[in-house]
Amino acid sequence: MGIIDKFRLDGKVAWITGASYGLGLAYAEAMAEVGAQIVFNDINQDLVDRGLAEYKKKGIDAFGQICDVTNEEQVDAFVKEVIDKYGHIDILVNNAGIIKRIPMVEMTVKQWDQVINVDLTGPFICSKAVIPYMIKQGGGKIINACSMMSELGRETVSAYAAAKGGLKMLTKNICSEYGQYNIQCNAIGPGYIATPQTAPLREKQADGSMHPFDRFIRSKTPAQRWGTTEDLQGLAVFLAAPASDFINGQVVYIDGGILAYIGQDPSQLDESKFKDVEETADVKVADK
Repeated sequence: MGIIDKFRLDGKVAWITGASYGLGLAYAEAMAEVGAQIVFNDINQDLVDRGLAEYKKKGIDAFGQICDVTNEEQVDAFVKEVIDKYGHIDILVNNAGIIKRIPMVEMTVKQWDQVINVDLTGPFICSKAVIPYMIKQGGGKIINACSMMSELGRETVSAYAAAKGGLKMLTKNICSEYGQYNIQCNAIGPGYIATPQTAPLREKQADGSMHPFDRFIRSKTPAQRWGTTEDLQGLAVFLAAPASDFINGQVVYIDGGILAYIGQDPSQLDESKFKDVEETADVKVADK
């Protein structure tokens, strides 16, 4: 197999959860470009219809249905339908996720449980559903949506950080249990991504100065810019493709260097050197 062929996904079926739009759609678009058949689910028919319309606009033949990733019966039924339709599921991207920005002492147990259920229990349920099929077919790829909050804490995101930290360890544990069956489980950890939802955090102030949060993020990022969805697509394809067959249990952070850098004084930044990036997707989880 030539090196370019190792990045192809021809004949592979890729299931991306919550991929009606946002980062899930971006991952799906990249995988479809290198040959994958895309299947996706979302929480309601409006979102599924939105996704199907977007895929059609992009010329992608995608299969989408309603499925709640926190409902094991729905997930099992969805997986069975995909297997009946296509014969196999080769790639699972556990992309569906939510965040609630609430101070910990003000967060209810119900709110906590909702975040944990979607962001951590959902990937467990979906992975549990596909792993037996992957074992039977001789292997597969699972890609989890981690975050910088898999490594760092931040005010008001206790449930999200706990879920993403747990997802990091679930990634390692799936590798440990099922690597012997040629199943690779890795994770993508996005940094701060420029999207319509984060646009208000990058707007110029009335006096022409930078938004304080924009300045803060750039001061913490060696690249001194926000990421784009295109920055994430290459890694998604790599982790789904044969090129990554000996990589397992890893979380790869695409953060412009934030996790490697203690940062600098925001007031010392030279704004004249900044390069803006285009908003490239409307993501569900805008703030990592």
